[in-house]
Amino acid sequence: MAMDNKENRCAIKATMRYAKAHFSGDSSGHDWWHTYRVWRLSIIIGNTEKNIDMLVVQLAALLHDVADWKLNDNQAQSIKNVVKFLNQLKLGRKRRTMLLHIINNVSFKGAKVKDRMDNKEGMIVQDADRLDAIGAIGIARAFAYGGSVGRAIYDPKVKPKMHRSFNAYKKSNSTTINHFHEKLFLLRGRMNTRKARELAKKRDEYMKGYLKRFIEEWEGRR
Repeated sequence: MAMDNKENRCAIKATMRYAKAHFSGDSSGHDWWHTYRVWRLSIIIGNTEKNIDMLVVQLAALLHDVADWKLNDNQAQSIKNVVKFLNQLKLGRKRRTMLLHIINNVSFKGAKVKDRMDNKEGMIVQDADRLDAIGAIGIARAFAYGGSVGRAIYDPKVKPKMHRSFNAYKKSNSTTINHFHEKLFLLRGRMNTRKARELAKKRDEYMKGYLKRFIEEWEGRR
């Protein structure tokens, strides 16, 4: 498992270059800067936990979206591309296996679908990704993604749904405002680490205040 610091830095820099190239031109809220923020948050959270492989945490954070189902028409090919890239790094089989597991399981899969990670490194990256989905940045990203896939901002006649399967969640084409209820407001309660729960509190409260104001303006009460 051990690698010297020079090898670690080289692996991280190579992965940064790979991620930057992969997300070049993205305008869905899943651009390089989202990845960068998740990476930084993962370091912050990881430094508060014990017995963590921080190289795995950093590489998983940088690669967490490269094979995401929302962003790839051919997810299987995207996974193959990630495997090919990881094989170029001097990581060892255990680390490569852990990275692929995190990448494949980090995403939210529906309100009623269990998605808890089974290793600490994955929990940290999942928390960092979810923190970037809430708060002021999370609001901006929600509308950016909604616009990129043709979702309406809001329709009072379309009610939120708490999806019971990943397939139902994937097929949903609800409004962006419904997305707050179907996912974003659930994330604070799904944080894995103490530090993430601490950071999520203010972000969640900010979103709730924003949505309250949105509805008031929509209804002409402001």
